Order: sequence, then C-alpha cells, then structure tokens
Amino acid sequence: MTDWAAAQQAAAKTARWSVTMTKVRIRRFLSRTKWQLVTFTGPAGGESVGIVDMVAIRRDHRPAELPGKRGDLFEIVLIQVKGGGAAFPTSDEVHRLRRVARKYHAKAVLLAQWKRGRQAEFYRLRKRGPAAKAKDCWEALESLAEVFR
Repeated sequence: MTDWAAAQQAAAKTARWSVTMTKVRIRRFLSRTKWQLVTFTGPAGGESVGIVDMVAIRRDHRPAELPGKRGDLFEIVLIQVKGGGAAFPTSDEVHRLRRVARKYHAKAVLLAQWKRGRQAEFYRLRKRGPAAKAKDCWEALESLAEVFR
C-alpha cells in the first residue's frame, strides 16, 4: 500500500532542493552580473501557488524608450523549476507562462530541471511557432550567458 503522506513529504523535499540547486547554478553565473533572484515560497516554506517559481530581475540601463530616465525600467526573466521525475510543462502551463511573460514584458522564460546528483539543466521557451507537443516549445540552453548578458 502506498504511504501518500511520505510520498508528499518526499516530493516537497525534492521541490525545495530543486529550487535551491537552480539558485546555486544561476548565482554562480550571476555573481558576475547585476541580476537579482527572487523566489516565491508558501507559508510553510514549500512551493507557492502560481506558474512562476523564480524571477531574475535587473535594472535596464539602456536609454529609456518611455518618458523617464535611464535605469527606470527592468529586465525580467521568469523561471519555472521542475525537480526529480517531474515532466516538462503541459500545454496549459506553457500557455500560462506565455501570458505572464507578455504581461510583464519578460526578456525570457526559462525552465530549470534538476535531478539528484546532477546540475540543473536549463531550457528557454521559444517565442512562438507550431509545436506538436508542449515539450517541443522548449530549446536547451548551452550556457546561461545566452539569457543573462
């Protein structure tokens, strides 16, 4: 018989480790840039509701396009984290991520996958295009430099 309480605790522990290991991998790269990481946790320190698990943000120092001054705007990267044996985001999740990215004018949407004993792997959500499966909406990143320049 399945012990659902133990399974839930194991899944929650994997989720926390996934976020932690994703932050470690990103911070190694970001230590050379001005990006800041923001994570969202629930009241007990576990996962929070919502499609975005983490946001990378920095000031946009290019000349302002809108009325205002240089540095008034931000560059934002949305990050969803999957751990353990979690599957790639579903078509519905991809749609939700795209809507949030459009709402906040995100520079990119990333998927971080972490499995015990490995470094987190990163995928970027393609802008658009026909995809037979939700997994086809993602392209593997060779380096985080492709996003965090």
